[in-house]
Amino acid sequence: MRQIISLGQKEAQIAIETIRMEAEKAGKACVMAVADSQGELIALLRMDGAPVSSVVIATNKAWTAARERKPSGDIGKASRDPVNGFDIRNYGDPRYIGWGGGLPVIIDGMVAGAVAVSGLSSEEDEELARAGIQAILSNQS
Repeated sequence: MRQIISLGQKEAQIAIETIRMEAEKAGKACVMAVADSQGELIALLRMDGAPVSSVVIATNKAWTAARERKPSGDIGKASRDPVNGFDIRNYGDPRYIGWGGGLPVIIDGMVAGAVAVSGLSSEEDEELARAGIQAILSNQS
């Protein structure tokens, strides 16, 4: 029998609060999403002033990172490869997204979920998502 490790409400709240504080400290507004091991949404926060369109984007970044077990930006880079590229629509679900900012959360070698940020540059989104993941990992008991 397989056992699945998955993020839950506690981990989602830790990530969301950490990202919110880091974004506020930088004077930025973003949307953050945390998904379980299957990519389904656990928590979402759209900060005041963050783009409304980033709600769906952050959710899809988290979904993609959890489902593919890799950063959402890696999917985008692979789809744009001039030699080995592929149409991202070939993945079969319109939720797949190739923009950076969705990162898998790996615990004990297994993907337990994903944290994603949207509304800033891909680099800033990824930096904030990493902060959320680090907070989750630091609070493991």
